[in-house]
Amino acid sequence: MDKIFLNDLQIDTIIGIYDWERETLQTLSFDLEMDWDIRAAAASDHIDDTLDYGAIAQTIVSFVEASRYQLIETLAEDLCALLLKDFPIPTIKLTLSKPVALHGQNTARIVIVRSRPQ
Repeated sequence: MDKIFLNDLQIDTIIGIYDWERETLQTLSFDLEMDWDIRAAAASDHIDDTLDYGAIAQTIVSFVEASRYQLIETLAEDLCALLLKDFPIPTIKLTLSKPVALHGQNTARIVIVRSRPQ
């Protein structure tokens, strides 16, 4: 299966469990790896035959900016469910990163893989 990547999509949102996190925008970073057979698009050179990653990016930005999750795990699950519902992606791998201050400047990162229900 071919892959389409959308990397380093940075979005500001409210996320976290601590009081200060509920009052401060934080920048999350999203990397997506999506299964997609690109042969039809390569043959036609037409947007209708491929996965419109511009539309996917806009969906992600709108969803994340409006969200108010506590955990990045919940955000990742709900975002993947939305993308699988709204776009014909067979399988998506989502990497979500959040800055944290545990010991200096660190990054918390999760990676999930979800597939369209059969």
